[in-house]
Amino acid sequence: MELAVAFAWHVLPFEDLLALVQRAEEQGFPAVFVDGDVSLLPSRGDAEVLDGWTLTTALLNRTRRIQVGSIRLVHHWNAAKLAQAAATLDRMAPGRLRFLVSIGGQPQDARFGLPLPPTAARIAWLDETLGAVRALWRGEEVSVRGRFVTLDRAHVRPCPRGLAVEVAGRGPRLLELVATHADVWDMNLPPLPRAVAEATRHLDALCQARGRDPAKIRRSMWVFTRPGEDPSDPRLHAEFRRLNPWFSAVADGDLPAALVAGPPAACRDRFVELADRLRLAHPVADLSGLGRDAAQRALDALAPS
Repeated sequence: MELAVAFAWHVLPFEDLLALVQRAEEQGFPAVFVDGDVSLLPSRGDAEVLDGWTLTTALLNRTRRIQVGSIRLVHHWNAAKLAQAAATLDRMAPGRLRFLVSIGGQPQDARFGLPLPPTAARIAWLDETLGAVRALWRGEEVSVRGRFVTLDRAHVRPCPRGLAVEVAGRGPRLLELVATHADVWDMNLPPLPRAVAEATRHLDALCQARGRDPAKIRRSMWVFTRPGEDPSDPRLHAEFRRLNPWFSAVADGDLPAALVAGPPAACRDRFVELADRLRLAHPVADLSGLGRDAAQRALDALAPS
């Protein structure tokens, strides 16, 4: 099992984030995820809200081995520009960019003049975008006039080699995009076997309808992680709720199973168990929301032996 880590929610200034990513590299973590595309977050007030693409580029430039990823949201990008930017970064740091995409949903993006159509339209937009990106990465000259993507003899050079597409989503319509386009399914689910089994059955059926082997799609999952804390502590549960509002359907009784906490050895064992039980190729310890000192202690507790 290769356990990655994630630092998100814009709680860290760049200097602290850089130090943590470099420490994670020194400790042998294979990958790190940071905040992705965003315009602004009113909840952060005057605190720093760092642009995800710029941040990813900077972190890859200041490290040597570790993979770095941050989520790309479809309404922030022209399809060919996204393909070109990712191909360029893959050329600069071969094999180290984690290309994770989804649809977003922050109404604040409208303040930057970014369009934010309804969910179904953003899913269709992402479908068109990924189709174009894949073709461009294959070296094709792409002309398309879709509902959202219009290209006229576009092409990208250099063409990336082996750059995987990771799609984040759990609902039926986003799972259709996973079945169609993804090399990696970022599950966007809590690590509860019932929820994972239901989504898996749906994805398997979608893959079979497309003649695709679902086992060829690797699985990634971010798991809220707090080494050294009591998994039954109500304060920890409140923090989970605050930082994972999209998991509001998780019952209170399921909260201890929806996170990883406790003694460091137990946390590492829990990730091994989850990777095996849920068939996770890319488990991610989600340390989002922690300040530098707490995040550093968590890294030390989870570091590969």
